[in-house]
Amino acid sequence: MPTVRNARGADLYAASDDETRVLPIQSKALSKRVPVPLGNSLDNLRSYWWVVTINANSDLPTCYVLTLEEVKAAAHQGVNAAGKLSYWLQPKAYATEAYREAWDRLGSP
Repeated sequence: MPTVRNARGADLYAASDDETRVLPIQSKALSKRVPVPLGNSLDNLRSYWWVVTINANSDLPTCYVLTLEEVKAAAHQGVNAAGKLSYWLQPKAYATEAYREAWDRLGSP
């Protein structure tokens, strides 16, 4: 179930059939394998689960399933084009076999 546009936190929620288990998920859809922007503070990242999709506009998208801790641990810090501190997730950090189409990491409903 997608959330309301521009809602803080999760972009979608996955629920078991009986709705006893609900998972908030942050989703990042990318047209190609590029860094994922994370903003100017890792403290603002909320959702426990993250799904990064590359080739999102193609017939063969690929999804990578990560936890918030994994995203934060792999975050790269630098300065953006406006000269401000920012964080992003490099492709080599998310596009790994361990995370590729790893939907089982979300658990069973």
